[in-house]
Amino acid sequence: MGENNKHDEKKITPRKSDFSQWYLDVIRVADLVEHGPVKGTMIIKPYGYAIWENIQKEFDKRIKETGVENAYFPLFIPYEFLQREKSHVEGFSPEVAVVTHAGGEELTEPFVVRPTSETIMYDAYSRWVTSYKDLPVLINQWANVVRWEVRPRLFLRSTEFLWQEGHTAHATAKEADERAQLMLSIYKKFAEEFLAMPLYTGKKTDSERFAGADITYTTEAMMQDGKALQFATSHNLGDKFAKVFNLKFTDENGDTKYCYQTSWGMSTRSIGGLIMVHSDDRGLVLPPKVAPVQVVVVPVWPKEEFKNEVNSEVEKIMNELKVDFRVKADLSDERVGEKLYKWEKKGVPVRLEIGPRDIKEGCVVLSRRDTGEKITVKRDELKKKIFNLLEEIQENLYRNALKRMEENTERVETYDDFKKAIDNKKFVLGYWAGSSEDEKQLKTETMATVRCFPFEHEDESGKCFYTGKDGAKLALFARSY
Repeated sequence: MGENNKHDEKKITPRKSDFSQWYLDVIRVADLVEHGPVKGTMIIKPYGYAIWENIQKEFDKRIKETGVENAYFPLFIPYEFLQREKSHVEGFSPEVAVVTHAGGEELTEPFVVRPTSETIMYDAYSRWVTSYKDLPVLINQWANVVRWEVRPRLFLRSTEFLWQEGHTAHATAKEADERAQLMLSIYKKFAEEFLAMPLYTGKKTDSERFAGADITYTTEAMMQDGKALQFATSHNLGDKFAKVFNLKFTDENGDTKYCYQTSWGMSTRSIGGLIMVHSDDRGLVLPPKVAPVQVVVVPVWPKEEFKNEVNSEVEKIMNELKVDFRVKADLSDERVGEKLYKWEKKGVPVRLEIGPRDIKEGCVVLSRRDTGEKITVKRDELKKKIFNLLEEIQENLYRNALKRMEENTERVETYDDFKKAIDNKKFVLGYWAGSSEDEKQLKTETMATVRCFPFEHEDESGKCFYTGKDGAKLALFARSY
């Protein structure tokens, strides 16, 4: 994606003409984020951060219901920690920022800026766990991480980003895998119920799994341009890290065993997905559950003499609604049209207009962001109507996204059909038994990757469209961010 379009601050490029520029334009007019002074960094503005806070608050509640607790671990990690697990360091080495100088001197032992926290957390776990009575360890942290991005994109890929990372330790392999799959199901429900984003869930191929994991489970969302966005992942780490960091426990029989572990995460990339799934050519569209402002109240006074009367009624409405909704009154001196235009671009689900005529008639006018429909509502029915309207908007956004995903997912049996579907910006389902080298070749030829082997099709098998081998599993393919 290119730099922000500076020539017209109010312009939004249509999705069909340039989807990448449309995305940047929506971010700009909604005032969500801007580039930081160091390449790849971003300054998340208050409105953008409020979206993240709502994501954080809701997801935090959901994981705590499963017994997870929050903690915090250092930003700086000894370089030696990262080197202990070979596949882990190989997977992250191109993205790692290494600190070699500090305090005006060269360090005898360099350290890295946190790219992920497996190593530093498991070093601590090895001191905390001695007995089966200390298990399971169920810890999450909300933190920032740094991964040096060659081609950064706001929210989607930035050098520094915010996320949550959960890290658990268990007595058995079965318990670890159950936890990894449980967290995946929580991501799926959270995305669908709170963000109105439908997802495919499944297992990654060996070449696509997380560095150091035995199994990577993933959630994949379809953007409006047909590309896939990896929303969140959950990893079964087996006992590899436990062996490296000496994470052992004594079981009920007095035998010493290694723990089995999981890690799982979701980042501010989810905001990028939220934008690209729901927004339109008029600007940002937000599901009510995540919207920082669910209802904006816009006073209308055709003449200055009505200003006090209307603002007084606005105050009454605010006092009535603020108990149950995230509501804001726009009392600025901008013209009414400019106010409505501004809040439309910021994706507020419901705009409420009230003027002297409405006061006289005992009603207000509500506008839906998702459909543009205007509704006149009696004052004494206002709260109930807004409750119902926000539910309808949330459901409608999910229905539309699900319909788009289903209509743009195509099953294929031949490689020619696969290439046609991919070029037509589809998600593709096809039987796959290719090797890691085959995956690389497929990506070179089509720019598409195996996103996962979807759970909903895990019992199906057939002939691989690429290699011709029988007994292949059904896989999901797409081009991606």
